[in-house]
Amino acid sequence: MFYKSIGIFMLCGGLAACDVVTHPVAVVGPSNTIYRGTATATLFEGGWFQVSNGPNTCQGRYSPGTAGSTVTFPVRCSNGLSGIGTAAYQSGLQGGGQIVMKDGTQWQSIFGRGALNL
Repeated sequence: MFYKSIGIFMLCGGLAACDVVTHPVAVVGPSNTIYRGTATATLFEGGWFQVSNGPNTCQGRYSPGTAGSTVTFPVRCSNGLSGIGTAAYQSGLQGGGQIVMKDGTQWQSIFGRGALNL
């Protein structure tokens, strides 16, 4: 019984460490079109984001990162565009980068507090 209790305690403690965090995201596309949305992340699984501007929505999944690290992730939009994003973390919840769409356009992304300023 003692070991079962320890196992349950460790499982609960481990799940508590996997808290889900949501933060704002802004993406600047062609003609300075601003897409706004959120990114939701967990410590070990990375996260997903979704931004929209009117009827067009873009989304993607990314790996977890720490301050100073860079991640690469696929992006798909409801209007048929897709591309590859690269983001550098300034902290675990803040950073930015670039998305290069297959049509050759380059979009800028910001996540965390900086996204609120766009």
